Amino acid sequence: MTERSQFVEIFWAKKPIRIEVQWIAPEKKSAPLLVFLHEGLGSVAMWKDFPQRLCQAAACRGLVYSRPGYGRSTARLAMETWGMDFMHRQAHEVLPALFVALDIDTQVTPPWLIGHSDGGSIALLYAARFPQALAGAVVVAPHILVEDLSVSSIEEARAAYLESGLRQRLASYHEDPDSAFWGWNQIWLDPQFRDWSIETEIETIRCPLLAVQGLDDEYGTMKQIQGIAQALPQTELLELPDCGHSPHRDQPEQLMTAITDFLHHHNRGDKS
Repeated sequence: MTERSQFVEIFWAKKPIRIEVQWIAPEKKSAPLLVFLHEGLGSVAMWKDFPQRLCQAAACRGLVYSRPGYGRSTARLAMETWGMDFMHRQAHEVLPALFVALDIDTQVTPPWLIGHSDGGSIALLYAARFPQALAGAVVVAPHILVEDLSVSSIEEARAAYLESGLRQRLASYHEDPDSAFWGWNQIWLDPQFRDWSIETEIETIRCPLLAVQGLDDEYGTMKQIQGIAQALPQTELLELPDCGHSPHRDQPEQLMTAITDFLHHHNRGDKS
């Protein structure tokens, strides 16, 4: 991304937290706002140029941010562990606080959420809790329950972090790669987290939804987005062949076209 990061402070978890943000085309004040929620090991920088390209294609403005513990946002303390509700807290506490800090009135101009992986789950949880504060959501490789495949791949990621240079690669995207990696990895591999599910919670979502999954996703099966569609009939599904866990990297053109069509369809109120 060519835009420079800015920083905004929120008060969360009983302390001030610095949040890294980047705006895309902020001068387009009347255009729809897309808010990008990154994956479990993501950050502003890790999106690369996809948000900018999507905003340009869809004639939207964008907001990209790094959650606490990621990118250049305030790092997780070394002894701080995340609870089973870590995605709930991001959706119900951090994101609303960020909107307030940035003077984004979600009641007057509801944004669109574009969430990837854990970010997709956070988008769903936000949509369920704040139905009037959202225009719609695109969830890419989201999780609504924990699958054996997910746990196996996350175990492999742990080995790669310890033995195969993943830590060095993540250091390009996070000021504190240990903060990002262990915060995510430890909770996902906690045996108690195997029972985590948001299948019931998402039933209150009323906004338009586009759910996307790669057919070769190493972190989840079609059960994830099919479960969303079963609970929420308004869901539009996109299954991408030759695509793993990151469609915005593996199939960016197909994903951008699908999101742009989805946004334009609902922005013009076309119900056909």
